[in-house]
Amino acid sequence: MNEQHWFRKHWKLVLNVVTIVALAVLIFAIRGELASTFSNLGKVNAWALLLIIPIEALNYHAQAKLYQHLFGMVGNKLSYKFLYRAALELNFVNHVFPSGGVTGLSFFSLRMRGEKLTASKATLIHVIKLVLTFVSFEVLILFGLLSLSAMGRVSNLTILVAAVISTLLIVGTALFAYIVGSRRRINDFFTAMTRGLNRLIHVVRPRYPETINIDRARGAFDEFHDNYQVIKKDIRRLKAPFWYALLANVTEVMAVYVVYIAFDEYVNIGAVILAYAVANFAGLVSVLPGGVGIYEALMTAVLISAGVPAAVSIPVTIMYRVLNTLVQVPIGFYFYQKTLHQNGNPEAASSETPHGT
Repeated sequence: MNEQHWFRKHWKLVLNVVTIVALAVLIFAIRGELASTFSNLGKVNAWALLLIIPIEALNYHAQAKLYQHLFGMVGNKLSYKFLYRAALELNFVNHVFPSGGVTGLSFFSLRMRGEKLTASKATLIHVIKLVLTFVSFEVLILFGLLSLSAMGRVSNLTILVAAVISTLLIVGTALFAYIVGSRRRINDFFTAMTRGLNRLIHVVRPRYPETINIDRARGAFDEFHDNYQVIKKDIRRLKAPFWYALLANVTEVMAVYVVYIAFDEYVNIGAVILAYAVANFAGLVSVLPGGVGIYEALMTAVLISAGVPAAVSIPVTIMYRVLNTLVQVPIGFYFYQKTLHQNGNPEAASSETPHGT
């Protein structure tokens, strides 16, 4: 009980320490890549590398507008500035804490909490955003295959990779729609997940057999389903969010491609698209921050299979990863820490200016 009391009183301190440690682990993990990147900076076009900054700014613009449209569909008008900042913080959390996006989802729900922003509504919006991001990436994959075909670079391995990714995206989207489309199915599915999580938590907390209250969770599942039905009734309004999701994907790929331009290497954009897709999927299950190691290895392997020489793909991939981290993580960390300290908790910060245009 004393430990619980101490934690409740000092949770901000604990979270800050964990965050700093995670950030230190990330820097330590990429220390070799940092040294390699800085040693190669004199050999590349620095002006081209600077294009990463406006491209990433446009990426966060797309994410903020995507969230703004989705929240508008369920009756919440959130300010663009608030959502832009939240997107920066969310990227930092997802980058530093390797949990397949679970930590980011929890943080987003907490960040959005307010008078009209329940955890279940925030979770639904974030999940719909992810679904639209995955579905819109299908457009890029198709474009990438066409681009590789035009250059005669489509190998059997490339086709297999594209087919596997496309199948996972389609099946995952269909499964999500099937589960949340029925109140009974969503309750059965998430109740089973909640029980499983309680059993897992019970292993490390033997005195708490039900950390997550199932009855309370069922109420959240019902609200999740109701908000989904609101979006489903006017599905045509998803057109604008879809295009913003596509823009977010395009800018991510372009951030990789400008590094090739900086190296004066104009490779096939289709190879970059497929490599980016594979690396990001694999990064979701990595135990290291940002998927470091797995991300670079898989991205390089796919690029080589698509005809990009290893002598080009390896330094470009490493430089992209390091520069992308340097551009995004510090500013995300700054706003994340500001949120923790603002009025003592994230909930207070989440109501900073949540309503407006």
